[in-house]
This record gives sequence, C-alpha cells and structure tokens, in this order.
Amino acid sequence: MILDPAFFAAMVPAVILMGLSKGGFSGLGLLSLPLMALVVSPVQAAAIMLPLLISQDVVTVWSYRREFDRRNLATLLPGALLGILAGYLLAAKVSDAAVGLAIGLISMGFALRRMLSDGKAAAPVTQASYLAGSFWGALCGFASMIAHAGGPPFQIYVMPQRLAPAVFVGTGAIFFAMLNLIKLGPYLALGQFTTANLTASAALFPVAIVSTIAGVWLVRRVPAERFYTIIYWLLLAVGGKLVFDGVRGLHLLG
Repeated sequence: MILDPAFFAAMVPAVILMGLSKGGFSGLGLLSLPLMALVVSPVQAAAIMLPLLISQDVVTVWSYRREFDRRNLATLLPGALLGILAGYLLAAKVSDAAVGLAIGLISMGFALRRMLSDGKAAAPVTQASYLAGSFWGALCGFASMIAHAGGPPFQIYVMPQRLAPAVFVGTGAIFFAMLNLIKLGPYLALGQFTTANLTASAALFPVAIVSTIAGVWLVRRVPAERFYTIIYWLLLAVGGKLVFDGVRGLHLLG
C-alpha cells in the first residue's frame, strides 16, 4: 500500500491539514489521522507522521522563535512529562476511544461556553499558573501519547489568556516540538521506524514543509479576533469528531 496512488490520495491531504495546524490553525491536524487510517493502520500512520511532525516543528519553532510565552511553557512542561510517562505505562490498559471521548466532551463544552458568551460581558483574561498548567499539561501529554489528541487541552488552558496570535502559536509550537522529540523513544522501542515507513515520510516531506509555511503565512495575516473565532470553531469541530470516534470505538450506540 505504501507509495501507491491510493496512499498519496489520502496522505497528501492529511499532511496538508497537519501543516496548516502546525502553522497555527490548531485542531486541523487531528483530522489527519482518520484520513491516514483509510490506507494504513493508525499505529503505522502515527509512525509515518512523527518524522514529518518533527520537520514541521523545525519550521514553526524557527518562525516563532521570538514569539512565545515562557511562563506557559514552564507551567505546562512538568505535567506534560508526567502525562507522557503515564500514557506510556498505561497504553495497553487505557482505551484511546475513551480518552478521545472525554477530551472531545471537554473541548465541545469549553468552545460552546465561550462562543455562546459572545455579546455578553467579556470573559476575564486568565493568567498562566502552575496548578492549572500542571493539570492541563498532564492531560496534553497523556492524550498525546494515548490518542494523539494533545491539542485541545493546550487550547483550553492557553486560549482564555488572550495572547497575541503569534505568541499563542509560538508557545504551542515549542511545547509540542518538545513532546514530539520525547515521543521518539517509545516509537523506536516499538520498532515502527521501518524502511517502508521512513520512505513514505521522505516522500511526503516537501508537502509537510510547504503546508506548514502556508499556515504560518496565514496566521500572520489574520486579525486577532478573527483568529480566535476560527480556533474556537475548530476546537468545537475537533471535539465533535473526538466524541463521534469515541462513541463508535466504545460501541455505545450498539
């Protein structure tokens, strides 16, 4: 299946979505894995994607190297490390469908609450804190390790701070770049970096870089209010997708 027309028909759009997500439109990347799963197994899709994600991280970290929030990184990373460790240790015992369902419900509730408050009194701007950051950071790390769904918890924690769009994106770029590097170890241990998977990654590399640059370019040209409106809609859509996948994966509808 690797490198045949059907493979590229599914993988190229998936990589473009991931690139736009990495460039700043967080949430689109979560729509990539279902596309990939049409032609390869989810584990193989994640293994093919990880080198591409790291190459995209290089682009975004460089693009936003002067635009990030140190306090958010400091409050998120300790919890994220614990979350990744817990995800690695519990991977065989925890259903990724259950994790996705929980994250999806939380994401939809948060997005709807913020969107329905439009036109009412402005929600207070929050500040990064170690207590909240540790909780959401751990959820980011755990969800990223179990279900590749670390983006929504990050958004829920950082979006109410109303950072400038470039700072919001830059903080996420550095944070998830660190998480992806940490996740290299488990994938090596699982033996997923085969010649076939790395060949597929190399073939998709140009698409990954160009789409990430396009995402960076778009973010820098979207006004702050419109940017956050787009992100809230994406969070709602991604939350709905996670809920749907979780319900289907847990066979809750029979």
